[in-house]
Amino acid sequence: MSGQAQKHSGIGRQEFTPTSLADWEKSDEYHNSFLLAEDAVLDAALVNSTAKGLPDIAVSAAQGKLLKLLASSILAKRILEVGTLGGYSTIWLARALPADGKLITLELDQKHAEVARENIAHAGISSKVEVIQGPAVVTLAKLQPEPPFDFVFIDADKPSNTKYFIEAKRLTRSGGVIIVDNVVRNGTVADLAKEDESIEGVRELLRTIQGDDEVDATTIGTVGEKGYDGFLYAIRK
Repeated sequence: MSGQAQKHSGIGRQEFTPTSLADWEKSDEYHNSFLLAEDAVLDAALVNSTAKGLPDIAVSAAQGKLLKLLASSILAKRILEVGTLGGYSTIWLARALPADGKLITLELDQKHAEVARENIAHAGISSKVEVIQGPAVVTLAKLQPEPPFDFVFIDADKPSNTKYFIEAKRLTRSGGVIIVDNVVRNGTVADLAKEDESIEGVRELLRTIQGDDEVDATTIGTVGEKGYDGFLYAIRK
């Protein structure tokens, strides 16, 4: 049976009552209680970031664990991150690396970069991680990794998504993975009556990828303690 026929037949679908952020937070908390251990290092990174005035926009613990698992699943040795913030996702990703692995993370804001370096040092992974402060588009254009990156995580300003993605393709090996965060945005990307720079940044990325035969990609919607959003998962051909 085709996917379209399955959709209309109801196979693979269940009817649920409407849910809310409180429900999603409760679900994350429940699942995390089984699958995520207490982690003083990651907790300290969040506390330090908040104390230094950074916005509370880092990935959730479950999302961070997913990033680690995805990078581990392809045996990533070289990782690129666009958008460091306080280094919370950086720490998760770096934990996927082998002893000789390397992660480069790019951050525009000087204060954010300083806090991230503090958190990364506290996590004991400074030898694996390089924080480069400055406009990511400029930094990306200068990178010439050899070998190319295995895994890229893009979680920065959304209007520049397409620029970051195009550079990520150049910098990623065949078979490598590119993840772009926040591409559903509470469903507003699909609501053509909604317009702002971040929403249009995602739409531009989708239009660009639509005719791009260098990648194979899909969007996965998510709900959790960070609300209703989703990420784009792409494989570099």
